Amino acid sequence: MTQVTEHGGGVWSLRVPIPDNPLGHTLVHVLDTDRGPVLVDTGWDDPASWDELTGGLDALGLSVREVHGVVITHHHPDHHGLSGRVREESGAWIAMHAADTAVVRRTRESEPGTWFDYLARKLTAVGAPEDHIAPLRAARAAGRMRTLPGLRSALPDREIVPGELLDLAGRRLRAIWTPGHTPGHVCLHLEEEHPSRLPGHGRLFSGDHLLPGISPHIGLYEDPDEAPKLSTSFEQGGPPSETDPLGDYLDSLERIGRLGVAEVLPAHQHAFTDAAGRVRELLDHHEERLTGLLALLATPLTPWQLAELMEWNRPWEQIPYGSRNIAVSEAEAHVRRLVKLGRAEPVPGTDPVTYVAV
Repeated sequence: MTQVTEHGGGVWSLRVPIPDNPLGHTLVHVLDTDRGPVLVDTGWDDPASWDELTGGLDALGLSVREVHGVVITHHHPDHHGLSGRVREESGAWIAMHAADTAVVRRTRESEPGTWFDYLARKLTAVGAPEDHIAPLRAARAAGRMRTLPGLRSALPDREIVPGELLDLAGRRLRAIWTPGHTPGHVCLHLEEEHPSRLPGHGRLFSGDHLLPGISPHIGLYEDPDEAPKLSTSFEQGGPPSETDPLGDYLDSLERIGRLGVAEVLPAHQHAFTDAAGRVRELLDHHEERLTGLLALLATPLTPWQLAELMEWNRPWEQIPYGSRNIAVSEAEAHVRRLVKLGRAEPVPGTDPVTYVAV
């Protein structure tokens, strides 16, 4: 049975399932405008997800053919996956921040094996054991890369410009650039009085940036064809030139905390209030994690070794293969933050590179 939640003031959320994922579902938000309904995110590209999305619209007395536009918080397939099909059915426009549009374009234009080659190189560089890397090489040789999600994601036809109001008739929806989870993640501030007159300044469609009970994954964002090794710039006598996703995320969190919104409408879990309190919790969480990693780095470690020692939601031995790749990416993002802060550094001459606290 389709689950639809009314949030008042012409806003609803639809629970669109994510196949074989512990998150369970994406909350696709429907925003009524004077030109027709606009979706905030669309859900995973899967037949069951499509049925739930269209069934939810039907429950609201709407047809997918009436959708006027699609606003994407970020390019991940559980958010952007069905955008192309919605556009095919309705002629709706699709809007996304330029940084994430660049990722979509690069993914579509790359040779199918590029991602496998990049991941194998990265895992080698961070110290992953050969038995973890071997399945990637086997998958590439067998041509299984065509099954990866996101290879055929729709190219957006509108750009979300940070700080500007989106062109939505009868609504005030302002884009706020919140990089960290992805380079082009945006939150969307509905600058209208809360329908229940809750204290605060409007409502926030937060995507994956601010969730009530989950700390979003902060990994790396790199061009697979250009990603350098972190130690390179140090060997050349200069500061690190790589992106700092965790630093971006923490800065974005503080910016969101200052908005003073009455309610947050995230893309997972449930709506909640006290955004500022949740921001403080996440800032404290990451500071505690960075402090804990510094203690671990009293001894030089590779990012893989660091990931094995970090605290996750289950013991390392029980973490599935694909989730280990995500975990080591998050470990490296935290190491990059420590390096940027001058609290850790790569050990010269190590291969794979190890890091130590300073």
